[in-house]
Amino acid sequence: VTWRRNSVAFRDLNARPLVAIVIDDVGLDRPRSKRAWELPGPLTLSFLPYAKDLREQTRAARARGHELMLHLPMEPSGRNDPGPNALLVSLTDGELKQRTTQALDSFDGYVGVNNHMGSRFTTFRPGMETVLRLFKPRGLMFLDSRTTAQSVGDQTAQELGVPSIVRHVFLDD
Repeated sequence: VTWRRNSVAFRDLNARPLVAIVIDDVGLDRPRSKRAWELPGPLTLSFLPYAKDLREQTRAARARGHELMLHLPMEPSGRNDPGPNALLVSLTDGELKQRTTQALDSFDGYVGVNNHMGSRFTTFRPGMETVLRLFKPRGLMFLDSRTTAQSVGDQTAQELGVPSIVRHVFLDD
């Protein structure tokens, strides 16, 4: 399975509890992104698919021992701009598939996807089903960033057999 193959192994520290830290919105601000991937890790860095030099940046982060994710832009409830080719509730299934596939193909070596914004889109079950169905054959997992309590992302992923987890704490939103 892709997500397991691309994940960063950790040592069993006598079964002590572990904390997973995901830094997202990576890739647009090159100097800050570089500072993130130069941190001791492993950390999980989630890259936006429309960042410049994305393959170069993700290779550099992976070379430093970090785990990678795709930070997939999705429609928010408010007026914030999620970025180019965001998944919107107004798009057809075909458009959702095209935008999602383009994002999934933007780089490789990642374990899965988490939503960038998405407080509106992640409550839209038909769209989430369309998108999550594209993750399964690629062996990807889904991290529901839970930008809204009404998100159906994790539940829909589980129903479709896509490995998923849910964000518990936002350290800095």
